[in-house]
Amino acid sequence: MKKEEPDNHTTEKGKKESFILILFNDEVNSFDHVIRALAEVCGHDEYQAEQCAMIAHFKGSCEVKAGSKTSLSPMSSELNKRMLKTKVERV
Repeated sequence: MKKEEPDNHTTEKGKKESFILILFNDEVNSFDHVIRALAEVCGHDEYQAEQCAMIAHFKGSCEVKAGSKTSLSPMSSELNKRMLKTKVERV
């Protein structure tokens, strides 16, 4: 019988840790650039990406994606390379 590999995102109590990717508003990037980046990097459709851009614009930030840290960190890095301000945070 094959031994299961431990999940790196499991707490001591056995609960899965959840993470979110947060997009912050800026006064530099156009809505078109933000929408395009969210669609290409996060897999959002145009409507979802537009809604995230609007929420970040009016509220200062928006939770654009949830998942594991290992899946969200590369997305955050790529969005940061595209001059968007993001971070991955534990929920």
